[in-house]
Amino acid sequence: MRFIDLLRLIMDNLGRRKGRVMLTAIGVVIGTASVILLISLAIGLQRSATSNLWGISDLKRIDVYPGYSEVPMGMSVSVDSKTGMPAGMQLLTPQTVEDIKAMPGVEMVTPRHGLWGQAVLKSGRLENYSWIQGVDVADLGVFEYPLESGVTTLERGQAILGGWAAQQFYDPKQRPGQDPPTQPDVIDQTLRLVLTKWTNDGVMINKTVNIKIVGVLAQAQGEQDGAMFVRLDELTAWNEWFTGTRVNYNREGYNQLIVRVADPEKASEIADAINNMGYQANTSQDVVQGINSFFIVLQVVFGGIGAISLLVAAIGIANTMAMAILERTREIGLMKAVGATNKDVLSIFLGEAAGIGFIGGLGGVIIGWGGSFLLNMVASTFMPSNPYGGTQLATSTPIWLPAFALVFATLVGIISGLYPSLRAATLVPVNALKYE
Repeated sequence: MRFIDLLRLIMDNLGRRKGRVMLTAIGVVIGTASVILLISLAIGLQRSATSNLWGISDLKRIDVYPGYSEVPMGMSVSVDSKTGMPAGMQLLTPQTVEDIKAMPGVEMVTPRHGLWGQAVLKSGRLENYSWIQGVDVADLGVFEYPLESGVTTLERGQAILGGWAAQQFYDPKQRPGQDPPTQPDVIDQTLRLVLTKWTNDGVMINKTVNIKIVGVLAQAQGEQDGAMFVRLDELTAWNEWFTGTRVNYNREGYNQLIVRVADPEKASEIADAINNMGYQANTSQDVVQGINSFFIVLQVVFGGIGAISLLVAAIGIANTMAMAILERTREIGLMKAVGATNKDVLSIFLGEAAGIGFIGGLGGVIIGWGGSFLLNMVASTFMPSNPYGGTQLATSTPIWLPAFALVFATLVGIISGLYPSLRAATLVPVNALKYE
């Protein structure tokens, strides 16, 4: 039998029983639509989670911190009398910077250090307490922080403010009920940075440093939002004023190293190598991979829930095909009597079962895709918008999902009709013709 003749015969047989076919296909429609909607929801949650992660923006970056030795429970941590650091602590020294720079795939290694005392940034009567960080780079652009205004180059006597920090000036003498002060335009303005320390007798000593704000970073939900960046050598001088001793990074070490790699796919591998050196290294890539693994499991679970509906539909297809064979037993005997082979009969009934699955799958794809679109419309209308830009999506339907669902629904139809079709193909023509 030619394929075109087989296809025409299958369509004619399905057309003769439109009501039964449509009722059976409804189960497949529900199952397919459920699979598409639930998996789309899981994918949408995954994309929403990974795109809105706090500070996850640079997958080439590795943050390295000093390594700490494990201390058995119940034992106290000893302190090195020379450095004041916990004994056995793996410090981040200038030699560490050179060792990591020599690793294959590493583009840049730069230390970052914090202020060891209290400081307040003043603009007129307004004050601002920012997180002051010293960086050993001439241009903050190497960190790929988004810039709102000004420049990213840093020289002595200059600073760059994070987007959130630039909007946190307040009036310490403001009375209750008064409107908050207007935030100053700090770009290219020279402000006063007041450093404060106390002597052993409790006497407060202040030191005022004039500092020019040359840039403001755009808010990006990252650590940089609340920071003020200055040159590391300048911050080192301030720390020496706080402590009254010369800072030796070979002895005290840096607070943190920032490592950038050439290939983000190698970030986790390089971070593991740094961990093996005794330091603590972590990368955004590890966080993203962990979240993606969780949502892949969630997609499988959601897909399995939707597949239960397809299982129920498969039973319905098998029942419909079994009834069709009973009703058409004499027709099968007549087909065999005029020359139809077992293969021809098997192909006809398998084709009809596949047709039911295909029709139901096609309807499920349309409803599932439409339902996903409607959920996104509801989400964009009623769900809170992302304050950092972007559309809030409840679901995300990749192009492969409807195609996969349609093929899967068709396969469900074929598998469901396999036993009834084999039974029809193996009927004895004489017995089939005598069937009442």
